[in-house]
Amino acid sequence: MGNARSSMAAKFAFFPPNPPSYNIILDEATGKIKFSDVNYQRDNVDVLKLSTKRGNEIVAMYVKNPSASLTVLYSHGNAADIGQMYHIYTKLSVHLNVNLLGYDYSGYGQSTGKPSEQDTYADIEAAFKCLEMYGVKQEDTVLYGQSVGSGPALELAIRLPHLRAVVLHSPILSGLRVVYQVKRTLWFDIYKNIDKIPLVDCPVLVIHGTEDDVVSFSHGKRLWELCKEKYEPLWIKGGNHCNLELYPEFLRHLRKFILAIEKLQLPCNGLDLKSNCQSRQAPNNADQNKEKFRSSTDYKDKGRPSFGHREKSRLSTDSRDKARASIDKREKSRSTVCHTKARNSTDHPERARNSFDRLGEMVRSVGLCNVDCLKQTAAEV
Repeated sequence: MGNARSSMAAKFAFFPPNPPSYNIILDEATGKIKFSDVNYQRDNVDVLKLSTKRGNEIVAMYVKNPSASLTVLYSHGNAADIGQMYHIYTKLSVHLNVNLLGYDYSGYGQSTGKPSEQDTYADIEAAFKCLEMYGVKQEDTVLYGQSVGSGPALELAIRLPHLRAVVLHSPILSGLRVVYQVKRTLWFDIYKNIDKIPLVDCPVLVIHGTEDDVVSFSHGKRLWELCKEKYEPLWIKGGNHCNLELYPEFLRHLRKFILAIEKLQLPCNGLDLKSNCQSRQAPNNADQNKEKFRSSTDYKDKGRPSFGHREKSRLSTDSRDKARASIDKREKSRSTVCHTKARNSTDHPERARNSFDRLGEMVRSVGLCNVDCLKQTAAEV
Protein backbone atom coordinates (compact mmCIF):
# COMPACT_ATOMS: atom_id res chain seq x y z
CA MET A 1 0.00 0.00 0.00
CA GLY A 2 2.89 2.34 0.68
CA ASN A 3 4.15 2.05 -2.90
CA ALA A 4 0.69 2.71 -4.31
CA ARG A 5 0.34 5.77 -2.12
CA SER A 6 3.75 7.08 -3.15
CA SER A 7 2.87 6.53 -6.81
CA MET A 8 -0.34 8.49 -6.41
CA ALA A 9 1.56 11.34 -4.78
CA ALA A 10 4.00 11.49 -7.70
CA LYS A 11 1.20 11.55 -10.29
CA PHE A 12 -1.01 14.11 -8.60
CA ALA A 13 1.39 16.41 -6.79
CA PHE A 14 4.79 16.82 -8.39
CA PHE A 15 5.79 18.69 -11.55
CA PRO A 16 9.48 19.61 -11.18
CA PRO A 17 10.69 22.06 -13.85
CA ASN A 18 12.36 20.16 -16.66
CA PRO A 19 15.06 21.13 -17.29
CA PRO A 20 15.89 22.68 -13.90
CA SER A 21 16.20 26.46 -13.90
CA TYR A 22 19.71 26.39 -12.44
CA ASN A 23 22.99 24.51 -12.15
CA ILE A 24 25.51 24.51 -9.33
CA ILE A 25 29.19 25.39 -9.67
CA LEU A 26 32.07 25.86 -7.26
CA ASP A 27 33.31 29.41 -6.88
CA GLU A 28 37.07 28.97 -6.84
CA ALA A 29 37.63 32.39 -5.30
CA THR A 30 35.52 31.69 -2.22
CA GLY A 31 35.42 27.90 -2.16
CA LYS A 32 31.63 28.04 -1.91
CA ILE A 33 28.99 26.67 -4.26
CA LYS A 34 26.69 29.00 -6.14
CA PHE A 35 24.06 29.00 -8.87
CA SER A 36 25.40 29.27 -12.39
CA ASP A 37 22.21 30.28 -14.18
CA VAL A 38 20.80 32.94 -11.87
CA ASN A 39 21.47 36.59 -12.66
CA TYR A 40 22.29 39.26 -10.10
CA GLN A 41 23.20 36.90 -7.28
CA ARG A 42 23.63 38.45 -3.86
CA ASP A 43 26.48 38.20 -1.38
CA ASN A 44 24.10 37.54 1.52
CA VAL A 45 22.86 34.24 0.03
CA ASP A 46 24.43 30.90 0.92
CA VAL A 47 23.83 27.97 -1.43
CA LEU A 48 23.84 24.66 0.44
CA LYS A 49 23.63 20.92 -0.10
CA LEU A 50 21.78 19.03 2.62
CA SER A 51 21.56 15.30 3.24
CA THR A 52 18.17 13.84 4.14
CA LYS A 53 17.42 10.78 6.25
CA ARG A 54 16.08 9.04 3.13
CA GLY A 55 19.47 9.21 1.44
CA ASN A 56 18.92 12.15 -0.92
CA GLU A 57 20.92 15.34 -1.24
CA ILE A 58 18.83 18.46 -1.62
CA VAL A 59 19.80 21.99 -2.58
CA ALA A 60 18.86 24.93 -0.36
CA MET A 61 19.53 28.66 -0.23
CA TYR A 62 19.74 30.77 2.92
CA VAL A 63 19.12 34.51 2.65
CA LYS A 64 20.72 36.37 5.55
CA ASN A 65 19.22 39.58 6.89
CA PRO A 66 21.39 41.10 9.65
CA SER A 67 18.49 43.05 11.18
CA ALA A 68 16.08 40.11 11.30
CA SER A 69 14.86 38.43 14.48
CA LEU A 70 12.75 35.77 12.72
CA THR A 71 13.55 33.19 10.04
CA VAL A 72 11.12 31.90 7.43
CA LEU A 73 11.44 28.30 6.22
CA TYR A 74 9.73 28.38 2.83
CA SER A 75 8.27 25.29 1.11
CA HIS A 76 7.50 26.26 -2.49
CA GLY A 77 4.78 24.94 -4.80
CA ASN A 78 4.97 21.89 -7.00
CA ALA A 79 5.97 23.42 -10.34
CA ALA A 80 8.89 25.60 -9.24
CA ASP A 81 12.46 25.24 -8.05
CA ILE A 82 14.62 27.59 -6.01
CA GLY A 83 16.36 28.94 -9.08
CA GLN A 84 13.03 30.44 -10.13
CA MET A 85 12.27 31.50 -6.57
CA TYR A 86 15.70 33.09 -5.95
CA HIS A 87 14.78 36.74 -6.44
CA ILE A 88 11.36 36.31 -4.84
CA TYR A 89 13.06 34.92 -1.73
CA THR A 90 15.58 37.75 -1.57
CA LYS A 91 12.86 40.38 -1.98
CA LEU A 92 10.68 38.79 0.70
CA SER A 93 13.66 38.76 3.06
CA VAL A 94 14.00 42.53 2.63
CA HIS A 95 10.31 43.44 2.71
CA LEU A 96 9.47 41.25 5.71
CA ASN A 97 12.78 41.84 7.51
CA VAL A 98 13.43 38.12 7.96
CA ASN A 99 16.08 35.54 7.21
CA LEU A 100 14.74 33.03 4.72
CA LEU A 101 15.66 29.44 3.94
CA GLY A 102 14.23 27.97 0.74
CA TYR A 103 14.89 24.41 -0.38
CA ASP A 104 14.17 22.12 -3.30
CA TYR A 105 12.33 18.86 -2.78
CA SER A 106 14.02 15.60 -3.74
CA GLY A 107 13.96 15.35 -7.53
CA TYR A 108 13.60 19.11 -7.97
CA GLY A 109 16.29 21.38 -9.37
CA GLN A 110 19.66 19.81 -8.63
CA SER A 111 18.38 17.75 -5.70
CA THR A 112 18.85 14.02 -6.07
CA GLY A 113 16.18 11.32 -5.87
CA LYS A 114 12.56 11.35 -6.92
CA PRO A 115 9.78 13.40 -5.35
CA SER A 116 7.33 11.69 -3.01
CA GLU A 117 5.23 12.70 -0.04
CA GLN A 118 7.56 11.01 2.45
CA ASP A 119 10.62 12.49 0.78
CA THR A 120 9.22 16.01 1.14
CA TYR A 121 8.82 15.35 4.87
CA ALA A 122 12.46 14.26 5.06
CA ASP A 123 13.46 17.27 2.95
CA ILE A 124 11.87 19.87 5.23
CA GLU A 125 13.31 18.11 8.27
CA ALA A 126 16.80 18.40 6.80
CA ALA A 127 16.15 22.07 6.00
CA PHE A 128 14.98 22.77 9.55
CA LYS A 129 18.06 21.05 11.02
CA CYS A 130 20.19 23.23 8.75
CA LEU A 131 18.84 26.30 10.52
CA GLU A 132 20.57 25.14 13.70
CA MET A 133 23.86 25.74 11.91
CA TYR A 134 22.89 29.41 11.71
CA GLY A 135 21.82 29.53 15.35
CA VAL A 136 18.11 29.75 14.54
CA LYS A 137 15.86 28.51 17.33
CA GLN A 138 12.49 26.83 16.93
CA GLU A 139 10.71 29.73 18.63
CA ASP A 140 12.15 32.15 16.06
CA THR A 141 11.05 30.09 13.05
CA VAL A 142 8.05 30.69 10.79
CA LEU A 143 7.03 27.85 8.46
CA TYR A 144 5.68 29.03 5.10
CA GLY A 145 3.90 26.50 2.89
CA GLN A 146 2.69 27.42 -0.58
CA SER A 147 0.07 25.15 -2.16
CA VAL A 148 1.53 21.61 -2.10
CA GLY A 149 4.23 23.04 0.18
CA SER A 150 1.54 23.33 2.85
CA GLY A 151 1.86 19.53 3.22
CA PRO A 152 5.46 19.35 4.46
CA ALA A 153 5.02 22.63 6.37
CA LEU A 154 2.14 21.27 8.46
CA GLU A 155 3.79 17.88 8.92
CA LEU A 156 6.75 19.65 10.53
CA ALA A 157 4.57 22.13 12.42
CA ILE A 158 2.77 19.45 14.41
CA ARG A 159 6.14 18.17 15.65
CA LEU A 160 7.47 21.55 16.82
CA PRO A 161 5.73 22.62 20.06
CA HIS A 162 7.58 25.95 20.31
CA LEU A 163 7.24 27.07 16.70
CA ARG A 164 6.61 30.80 16.31
CA ALA A 165 4.04 30.73 13.49
CA VAL A 166 2.81 29.16 10.24
CA VAL A 167 1.80 30.80 6.95
CA LEU A 168 -0.36 28.80 4.52
CA HIS A 169 -0.45 30.29 1.00
CA SER A 170 -3.16 28.77 -1.25
CA PRO A 171 -3.05 25.57 0.83
CA ILE A 172 -4.73 22.23 0.17
CA LEU A 173 -6.99 20.27 2.53
CA SER A 174 -5.43 17.10 1.13
CA GLY A 175 -4.20 15.85 -2.21
CA LEU A 176 -7.34 13.90 -3.03
CA ARG A 177 -9.63 16.77 -2.06
CA VAL A 178 -8.07 18.95 -4.76
CA VAL A 179 -9.55 16.61 -7.35
CA TYR A 180 -12.59 15.05 -5.67
CA GLN A 181 -15.08 16.09 -3.01
CA VAL A 182 -14.70 13.54 -0.25
CA LYS A 183 -16.18 13.74 3.23
CA ARG A 184 -13.71 11.45 4.97
CA THR A 185 -9.98 11.07 4.69
CA LEU A 186 -9.08 7.89 2.83
CA TRP A 187 -6.01 5.79 3.55
CA PHE A 188 -4.42 6.45 0.17
CA ASP A 189 -4.83 10.24 0.37
CA ILE A 190 -1.72 12.42 0.56
CA TYR A 191 -0.88 15.54 2.55
CA LYS A 192 -3.77 15.17 4.98
CA ASN A 193 -3.65 18.78 6.13
CA ILE A 194 -7.28 18.74 7.21
CA ASP A 195 -6.38 16.25 9.96
CA LYS A 196 -3.16 18.02 10.99
CA ILE A 197 -4.17 21.68 11.22
CA PRO A 198 -6.10 21.23 14.52
CA LEU A 199 -2.87 19.94 16.07
CA VAL A 200 -0.86 23.10 15.34
CA ASP A 201 -0.46 25.17 18.52
CA CYS A 202 1.10 28.34 17.11
CA PRO A 203 -0.59 31.26 15.27
CA VAL A 204 -1.57 30.47 11.68
CA LEU A 205 -2.11 32.90 8.81
CA VAL A 206 -4.05 31.59 5.80
CA ILE A 207 -3.92 33.38 2.44
CA HIS A 208 -6.11 32.31 -0.49
CA GLY A 209 -7.57 33.78 -3.64
CA THR A 210 -11.34 33.76 -3.98
CA GLU A 211 -11.15 32.83 -7.68
CA ASP A 212 -8.57 30.05 -7.35
CA ASP A 213 -9.37 27.54 -10.12
CA VAL A 214 -6.69 25.02 -9.14
CA VAL A 215 -7.18 24.67 -5.37
CA SER A 216 -10.64 25.86 -4.40
CA PHE A 217 -10.91 28.82 -2.04
CA SER A 218 -12.90 26.48 0.21
CA HIS A 219 -9.66 24.66 1.09
CA GLY A 220 -8.08 27.73 2.65
CA LYS A 221 -11.32 28.77 4.36
CA ARG A 222 -11.83 25.35 5.93
CA LEU A 223 -8.23 25.12 7.16
CA TRP A 224 -8.58 28.54 8.78
CA GLU A 225 -11.77 27.46 10.51
CA LEU A 226 -9.97 24.43 11.97
CA CYS A 227 -7.02 26.43 13.34
CA LYS A 228 -6.49 26.61 17.09
CA GLU A 229 -4.69 29.96 17.00
CA LYS A 230 -6.38 31.92 14.24
CA TYR A 231 -4.89 35.06 12.78
CA GLU A 232 -6.97 37.35 10.56
CA PRO A 233 -6.92 35.56 7.19
CA LEU A 234 -6.35 37.23 3.84
CA TRP A 235 -8.96 36.34 1.23
CA ILE A 236 -7.79 38.10 -1.93
CA LYS A 237 -10.86 39.01 -3.95
CA GLY A 238 -10.40 37.92 -7.55
CA GLY A 239 -7.05 36.29 -6.78
CA ASN A 240 -6.13 33.08 -8.59
CA HIS A 241 -3.74 30.32 -7.63
CA CYS A 242 -0.57 31.73 -9.13
CA ASN A 243 -0.91 35.50 -8.87
CA LEU A 244 -1.52 36.42 -5.24
CA GLU A 245 1.91 38.05 -4.97
CA LEU A 246 0.79 40.64 -7.52
CA TYR A 247 -1.82 42.13 -5.15
CA PRO A 248 -0.53 44.93 -2.87
CA GLU A 249 -2.57 43.64 0.08
CA PHE A 250 -0.60 40.39 -0.04
CA LEU A 251 2.62 41.99 1.15
CA ARG A 252 0.90 44.42 3.51
CA HIS A 253 -0.99 41.68 5.34
CA LEU A 254 2.00 39.35 5.45
CA ARG A 255 4.18 42.11 6.90
CA LYS A 256 1.48 42.93 9.45
CA PHE A 257 1.46 39.29 10.54
CA ILE A 258 5.24 39.16 10.93
CA LEU A 259 5.16 42.31 13.07
CA ALA A 260 2.39 40.84 15.22
CA ILE A 261 4.20 37.60 15.95
CA GLU A 262 7.43 39.45 16.66
CA LYS A 263 5.61 41.19 19.50
CA LEU A 264 4.65 37.89 21.13
CA GLN A 265 8.06 37.49 22.72
CA LEU A 266 10.22 40.21 21.20
CA PRO A 267 8.33 43.50 21.61
CA CYS A 268 11.43 45.49 20.74
CA ASN A 269 14.11 44.81 18.16
CA GLY A 270 17.55 46.28 18.01
CA LEU A 271 20.08 46.76 20.82
CA ASP A 272 20.25 50.52 20.25
CA LEU A 273 16.56 50.88 21.14
CA LYS A 274 16.74 48.71 24.24
CA SER A 275 16.81 51.65 26.64
CA ASN A 276 13.52 52.96 25.22
CA CYS A 277 11.68 49.68 25.74
CA GLN A 278 10.13 48.07 28.75
CA SER A 279 12.29 45.41 30.35
CA ARG A 280 11.59 41.93 29.00
CA GLN A 281 11.83 40.67 32.56
CA ALA A 282 8.62 42.46 33.58
CA PRO A 283 6.12 40.02 35.12
CA ASN A 284 3.56 38.58 32.75
CA ASN A 285 4.98 40.55 29.80
CA ALA A 286 4.75 37.55 27.47
CA ASP A 287 1.18 36.96 28.57
CA GLN A 288 0.25 40.56 27.84
CA ASN A 289 1.74 40.46 24.36
CA LYS A 290 0.07 37.15 23.62
CA GLU A 291 -3.25 38.52 24.89
CA LYS A 292 -2.97 41.54 22.55
CA PHE A 293 -2.20 39.29 19.63
CA ARG A 294 -5.16 37.04 20.27
CA SER A 295 -7.65 39.86 20.69
CA SER A 296 -6.47 41.56 17.50
CA THR A 297 -6.72 38.38 15.46
CA ASP A 298 -10.18 37.21 16.45
CA TYR A 299 -11.61 38.28 13.05
CA LYS A 300 -15.24 37.93 14.03
CA ASP A 301 -14.69 34.36 15.20
CA LYS A 302 -16.95 34.22 18.24
CA GLY A 303 -17.16 30.44 18.43
CA ARG A 304 -13.86 29.86 20.22
CA PRO A 305 -14.63 28.79 23.79
CA SER A 306 -11.03 27.79 24.49
CA PHE A 307 -9.89 31.38 23.96
CA GLY A 308 -12.73 32.60 26.14
CA HIS A 309 -11.78 30.38 29.07
CA ARG A 310 -8.17 31.45 28.84
CA GLU A 311 -9.08 35.12 28.72
CA LYS A 312 -11.38 34.78 31.73
CA SER A 313 -8.60 33.19 33.76
CA ARG A 314 -6.16 35.88 32.70
CA LEU A 315 -8.58 38.66 33.68
CA SER A 316 -9.59 37.11 36.99
CA THR A 317 -8.12 39.81 39.29
CA ASP A 318 -8.33 43.59 39.35
CA SER A 319 -4.59 43.87 39.90
CA ARG A 320 -3.84 42.09 36.65
CA ASP A 321 -6.37 44.36 34.90
CA LYS A 322 -4.48 47.40 36.12
CA ALA A 323 -1.17 45.86 35.11
CA ARG A 324 -2.49 45.21 31.64
CA ALA A 325 -3.80 48.77 31.32
CA SER A 326 -0.41 50.21 32.21
CA ILE A 327 1.38 47.81 29.91
CA ASP A 328 -0.96 48.69 27.06
CA LYS A 329 -0.05 52.35 27.50
CA ARG A 330 3.63 51.51 27.44
CA GLU A 331 3.05 49.26 24.40
CA LYS A 332 1.52 52.17 22.50
CA SER A 333 4.41 54.48 23.31
CA ARG A 334 7.19 52.00 22.61
CA SER A 335 5.59 50.65 19.43
CA THR A 336 6.12 54.03 17.83
CA VAL A 337 9.81 53.73 18.66
CA CYS A 338 10.45 50.07 17.92
CA HIS A 339 8.55 49.63 14.68
CA THR A 340 8.50 53.06 13.10
CA LYS A 341 10.13 51.98 9.86
CA ALA A 342 7.97 48.94 9.39
CA ARG A 343 4.77 50.78 10.15
CA ASN A 344 5.64 53.64 7.87
CA SER A 345 5.88 51.16 5.04
CA THR A 346 2.52 49.63 5.82
CA ASP A 347 0.86 53.00 6.29
CA HIS A 348 1.59 53.99 2.70
CA PRO A 349 -0.34 51.71 0.33
CA GLU A 350 1.19 53.29 -2.73
CA ARG A 351 4.71 52.63 -1.50
CA ALA A 352 3.83 49.02 -0.75
CA ARG A 353 2.18 48.74 -4.15
CA ASN A 354 5.28 50.05 -5.91
CA SER A 355 7.64 47.76 -4.01
CA PHE A 356 5.57 44.69 -4.67
CA ASP A 357 4.95 45.65 -8.28
CA ARG A 358 8.67 44.96 -8.73
CA LEU A 359 8.19 41.55 -7.15
CA GLY A 360 5.22 41.00 -9.42
CA GLU A 361 7.39 41.73 -12.43
CA MET A 362 9.75 38.97 -11.31
CA VAL A 363 6.87 36.53 -10.98
CA ARG A 364 5.77 37.38 -14.52
CA SER A 365 9.29 37.28 -15.93
CA VAL A 366 9.89 33.67 -14.92
CA GLY A 367 6.39 32.60 -15.92
CA LEU A 368 6.03 31.20 -12.42
CA CYS A 369 3.01 29.13 -11.55
CA ASN A 370 3.70 27.16 -8.42
CA VAL A 371 1.03 24.55 -8.96
CA ASP A 372 0.22 23.12 -12.35
CA CYS A 373 -3.21 21.84 -13.23
CA LEU A 374 -3.75 19.01 -10.78
CA LYS A 375 -7.25 18.55 -12.13
CA GLN A 376 -5.96 18.01 -15.65
CA THR A 377 -3.46 15.49 -14.40
CA ALA A 378 -6.18 13.64 -12.52
CA ALA A 379 -8.24 13.45 -15.68
CA GLU A 380 -5.31 11.99 -17.57
CA VAL A 381 -4.77 9.36 -14.87
